[in-house]
Amino acid sequence: MKRILYFLLIAALAFGCARKPVPEREWPDCSVVYELNTRQFTPEGTFAAAQKQLPRLKALGVDIIWLMPIYPIGELERKGSLGSYYAIRDYCDVNPEFGTLEDFDAFLAAAHEQGFKVILDWVANHTSPDHPWVTEESPDWYYRDSLGHTIVEYDWTDIAKLNYGNIEVGASMRNAMRFWVKRGIDGFRCDVAYQVPDTFWSMAIGALRNESPRYLYFLAEGEETWLHKVGFDATYAWKLHHLLNDIAQGAADGDSLARYIAWNAETYPANAKRLSFTSNHDENSWSGTEFERMGDAWKAMTVLCWTLPESQPLIYTGQEIGWDHRFEFFEKDPVPEWKDNEYTEFYQYLTKLRHDHPALDPAGSFKLLSVSPESISYRRKAGRDKVTVKVDLVAPWSYSIDCK
Repeated sequence: MKRILYFLLIAALAFGCARKPVPEREWPDCSVVYELNTRQFTPEGTFAAAQKQLPRLKALGVDIIWLMPIYPIGELERKGSLGSYYAIRDYCDVNPEFGTLEDFDAFLAAAHEQGFKVILDWVANHTSPDHPWVTEESPDWYYRDSLGHTIVEYDWTDIAKLNYGNIEVGASMRNAMRFWVKRGIDGFRCDVAYQVPDTFWSMAIGALRNESPRYLYFLAEGEETWLHKVGFDATYAWKLHHLLNDIAQGAADGDSLARYIAWNAETYPANAKRLSFTSNHDENSWSGTEFERMGDAWKAMTVLCWTLPESQPLIYTGQEIGWDHRFEFFEKDPVPEWKDNEYTEFYQYLTKLRHDHPALDPAGSFKLLSVSPESISYRRKAGRDKVTVKVDLVAPWSYSIDCK
C-alpha cells in the first residue's frame, strides 16, 4: 500500500503540483537569508565593523540578515572563554563583546537604509543558569530537579530550561520580544522552536504582528508542521539537508530525493517556506563545512537548495568566499579577510536567479520531468516565468539551469 501511495505522489508531482502565484511578491517569499555570526564576521567582532560590510552583502544579493544571538552571555557554567550565544543572561541588552545598544541601533538603521530586513535569533526555550529570573522569580519559572536545581538538556550544561506551565514566563518572554520589535527589527529566527509550547508561539506571533506597524517574519528551527499552523513563515528543511549529505556521500540517490519532494508536498501547507541550506552555525562547527560533508558535490547540492519547491535559501557566514573552516563556537575565530572570488560569483548568480524569477517563489508550481538514481530534472513555473533545472547526482556532479 505504501508503495502505491508513493507512486501516486510521484505521478502527482510529474503532472505538476499547482500553486497559485501571489499577486505581488511579498518580501519573505523571494528572499535570501544570510546568517551573520557577529563574533566571527569581522576581526573586530562588533556591530560597527559588521555595519561596514553591509554594502558587500548588498552586492551579494542578500535580503534578510539573521543575526545570531546578540545578548549578554551568562558566566555561570560558561563554555570556553567567551561562552555560547545561546546561554542568555539578559534578553533586553546586547553582548558588550559586540558593542552597545546604540551601536546596534546604528547597524539596524544602516541595514534598513540599504534595503535589508534584519531578524534576531530568539532563544525562548532556556536562559543561562545565572539569568536573574532563576533567583528573582518563582521557582516554577524553570524545570528543576528534586533538589531544586535548574535542569539542562543534552550536553547544554550552560543553560536552564524555562517552564511555560507558569503563564508569567510566556508574558515576560513576549515583553522581551516587544523590546526589539519597538527598536525596529523585522522578525525572529526562533531557536529550538519545536521545544517551546505551541500555545506560546500562537499568542506571541499573533500579538506581536498585531502590534507591529510592519510585517514580522518568523523562522522556526524545527520541522514540525504545527509550527506553520501557529504562524511561522518558515521551518528548517532538516530532512532535506541530511538527505543531500547522504547523496553527496553515495548513501542516497535521485529516487530518495523524489520521495522527499513528494513527502514535502504532502506534509506542509501550500506556500510554506522551508529554509534550505548546505551549512549553518550548527553544521559548520559540529559536523564540518559543506566541503567536508559534501566534497565535490557541494555546488550541485546548493543548486537543489535554491531551486526545489518551497525552498528559502540560506548563506552562512563565510560560505560566500568558500571559507573551508569550522568556526570555534565559544571563542573568537574570525574570517581573516573578505575578498570576492569564484564562490562569491556563484552565490551572486543564485541570488539574482531567485530575485529575477517568481517561478522559484514558494507559490511557483513544480513539475518533475525525470528522475533516476543518477539524476533529477524538474520545472518551476509562475505565469509565463519558467525555470528548468537538471542536476547530476553522481560525479562529476554537473547541473544546468534553463530560464527560457
